[in-house]
Amino acid sequence: MTRAHRPTSLSGARSATSAPALPGSGVCRLQREFFGRNCVEVAPDLLNKLLVRDGRAGRIVEVEAYAGALDPASHAYRGQTARNAAMFGPPGRLYVYFTYGMHFCANVVCGVEGEASAVLLRALHPERGLEEMRAARAPAARLDRDLCSGPGKLCQALGLDRSFDGADLVAGDLGVFVVDDGTPPPVAPGVSGRVGLSVAADVPWRFYVAGATGLSRSG
Repeated sequence: MTRAHRPTSLSGARSATSAPALPGSGVCRLQREFFGRNCVEVAPDLLNKLLVRDGRAGRIVEVEAYAGALDPASHAYRGQTARNAAMFGPPGRLYVYFTYGMHFCANVVCGVEGEASAVLLRALHPERGLEEMRAARAPAARLDRDLCSGPGKLCQALGLDRSFDGADLVAGDLGVFVVDDGTPPPVAPGVSGRVGLSVAADVPWRFYVAGATGLSRSG
């Protein structure tokens, strides 16, 4: 493992949610400063935040970091293309791609504009709008714990597709944003290699809430 593939400190700022509370919700929308950091710092800090989209919301319980040109597993490793342009910033936007001819996957763009680092949202614990999620996932999800238990599943449950590519989470473009409701990230998040990769699979940049319902895989 090269130096570029070693995680940085997991004790990054956890108080970058100084935005005014959303009306009537008691939660604070994450601001640009939160996302404008190293993706390996942002990833564990995203755990237990809420991904919200037009009345549907899920608590982020599993993520993976991808470090752009430093990371051979990143879509941006070989430079900018029409597909990955959103990864190049600014931070706080969504990068949504289509994979395996059937699934959309959503990533949060991080770091400095132009560096193309991002955090893949791998799993959510459904919190709000479950009826809408069930309808969107039917008939595949027989149990609520299966509604968002994978990157493709959570996009389907929340109705995220390529039309959300480049959406600004800070501005709440298309009704999608990330908020902090006061639930802190785990002090000791689960850490493992990333899932389903043919390169750099042993890099420990998958972070998850240990014991959470709806992880895409155990441990």
